[in-house]
Amino acid sequence: MSIAMSIAQRFTTCLVSLLILALIACTSPDKRPGEYIDDAVLTVKVKSALIADPELKATEINVETYKGTVQLSGFVASPDHVQKATRLAHDIKGVRAVKNVIGIKK
Repeated sequence: MSIAMSIAQRFTTCLVSLLILALIACTSPDKRPGEYIDDAVLTVKVKSALIADPELKATEINVETYKGTVQLSGFVASPDHVQKATRLAHDIKGVRAVKNVIGIKK
């Protein structure tokens, strides 16, 4: 594994951790505290699956979760990458639905 890849993975892990903290810190009257944690965990699991895939550039895909529904956004190189990201998100236990708004780079 190259040093640049290792640094990128560490940066992404730190970024995802900060995202979890931000999600937990936000409060809304229509969600219980446990739902925030559940959504944050799903977000981390999906992002981790994207990072682990050698074909995808996980830094190009944003992941947000609300009440078990994962939204993927960003821009990737090919339609195959869009489908793969969707499939990886669907395969995570606890994900109820996946909304994919990923675009293709031109």
